[in-house]
Amino acid sequence: MSKSDDRQRITFRENVIHVGVGFAAKERPHVREALSTLASHLGRWDPRDLDVEVTLQDRGGKEQRVTLRTMLPGLPQLIAVAESPDITHALTEAKRELIRQLEHQKSAREPMNNRRLRRATIRRDRARASKLETWPHPDTRHFELNQRPADAGR
Repeated sequence: MSKSDDRQRITFRENVIHVGVGFAAKERPHVREALSTLASHLGRWDPRDLDVEVTLQDRGGKEQRVTLRTMLPGLPQLIAVAESPDITHALTEAKRELIRQLEHQKSAREPMNNRRLRRATIRRDRARASKLETWPHPDTRHFELNQRPADAGR
């Protein structure tokens, strides 16, 4: 990992990830480190506009619940929830669910999946190519006009 990547992860950990209720003070660095890998998935947004809040419910219970609430500019709030007796496993599952939601939001907004955002389609490109290949125009009047000078010379 390069120094700039490491610096980006540290900035992300400190400014974007907010550890909420349920976690002990000694667990907070571990939680931030576990979620710092989200930086690569959230890198296209300005860190000042991001907010990732992680909370823990039912601590010490049979199924501890980790919730990730993510606020991104231009997107609805994303909420990822995971339950597990192991906090680290629950963090990993919630992180995986958040990444899945991010990928879903990304694919829903890509031009390939949204006809309104698509600029050039395969059909348009083929139509342009077919017009270039059929020059001179196959219209009979145009064809006759092109043939007259050749016929006149005989």
